[in-house]
Amino acid sequence: MSPRASAPSPTPSTTPNAPPPAAPPAGTPATTPARTPSRAAATATTPTGSTDSTGPADSTGPTAADLLDFVRRTAADRQLVDSLPLDPEGRTWVRLDGPGGSEAWLIGWPPGTGTGWHDHAESLGAFATARGTLTENALAVRLPASGWKTLELDDGLDRSRLLTEGRGRAFGRHHVHEVLNESRDTHAVSVHAYYPPLPLIRRFSRTGAVLRLEQVERPEDWQ
Repeated sequence: MSPRASAPSPTPSTTPNAPPPAAPPAGTPATTPARTPSRAAATATTPTGSTDSTGPADSTGPTAADLLDFVRRTAADRQLVDSLPLDPEGRTWVRLDGPGGSEAWLIGWPPGTGTGWHDHAESLGAFATARGTLTENALAVRLPASGWKTLELDDGLDRSRLLTEGRGRAFGRHHVHEVLNESRDTHAVSVHAYYPPLPLIRRFSRTGAVLRLEQVERPEDWQ
């Protein structure tokens, strides 16, 4: 695809040196030379469904639907959710054992926190809200895997949904989104799962219709 597309007993952590993959980037984002943006239009995702792809990332691993079932069931585990320490200043997290060798996290979100725009490379994923309400802003397009620094997004690609307690969603490979707790006074808690375990995350900045690749994180950056 070219840069222009047509149309168990977890141990809680609150330390900033081991953020979950959904955490904001650590340090100063890498900068890239300005270029004339390529263009991206929606052709490769299902913008209105709860899953962008339900197929497995390989022939033996869990599907996106399997991950969604896991995060929903885990989000309903009140004892586990209540065991997560919450910090008014920053997010907290616990690493979980996901199904079929997947990577999973229980994450607490103070009011006003979010991830920034990012994707999950070739991993399938799912997340569900266990407490509070989260907002997901997403792009209804699968971005090129490489070969670009900036993209100019066509009109009509933005999708937004509210995920209240008990609601979840699954997504396919190269899904680009940001997740926010827009509440002014209420913590949110969510469960996330990815398969295969994330090989990398691309982080983006966005100004209007222009999306810029800022940073690539690998597992050693958040383990």
